[in-house]
Amino acid sequence: MQQIINFLIRNKNFLLFAFLLFLSLVFTIQSHSYHRSKFINSANFLSGGLYESLSSIQDYFNLKTYNQQLLEENARLREIKSSSSTQFEDALSYGQTIDTVSQYNYIPARVINNSYSKSDNFITLLGGERNLIKKDMGVITSNGIVGIIENTSSKYSTVFSILNTNFQTSAKLRTSDHFGTLKWDGLDPNIVQVVDMQEQAPVKVGDTIETSGNSAIFPKGVLIGSIENFELDSSKNFYTLSIRLFNDMTNLGHTYVIENRDKNEIQELENATINEE
Repeated sequence: MQQIINFLIRNKNFLLFAFLLFLSLVFTIQSHSYHRSKFINSANFLSGGLYESLSSIQDYFNLKTYNQQLLEENARLREIKSSSSTQFEDALSYGQTIDTVSQYNYIPARVINNSYSKSDNFITLLGGERNLIKKDMGVITSNGIVGIIENTSSKYSTVFSILNTNFQTSAKLRTSDHFGTLKWDGLDPNIVQVVDMQEQAPVKVGDTIETSGNSAIFPKGVLIGSIENFELDSSKNFYTLSIRLFNDMTNLGHTYVIENRDKNEIQELENATINEE
């Protein structure tokens, strides 16, 4: 306490000056609108800068949450797009009313492990049975196809990557309905192959290849890549296409797992037809 008193005594002149200066500034600001507006603008500038800095720091720590929200929003947008395209076209074709519930549900999941340097590669996702992810669901990113769910646990799932020599799915030209089988020869992780494409197909270098929709796993129109080159097997009258993937399979982060709500119904109908034959 004595030290505080000694400090006040030693600096009484300066403290008195500072107090009177503060009072004069207060009276000046209160009595003159110009000075008052300048003071308010300066205070807003300082507080705005402080709040912006605090908000930036807070946003940085909330990036994970924001990314998850964006993934969920993108999944909903994909469902709406799928519903507004396939269901709208079907309704027009058959003169029916449009069912607003999409055939496909998109579930966001994050890649936590990815192999691409072997011949039989797989991917591990953070997302499993508790996220309604099941075996044989398709996996994509915004750039294109990734693979098919192979196994699941409560929290995780493994993906049968397109960079697996045993992987196969149906693929088509974007410009026509000519289709073939998508495979990988185990060499370049950026290049896959489409085999058994019909000779009548209007194949050109640079054309886009996408999923055909002929399977119950991937919807029609999911991007795969562009034609790098092709050759015709004259003995079989089929093309073999080399496809440069749109996806960088060596740099995967967030994915979408596709649930086909009609898959069981389609498979039961097809199995019944096969058994009748």
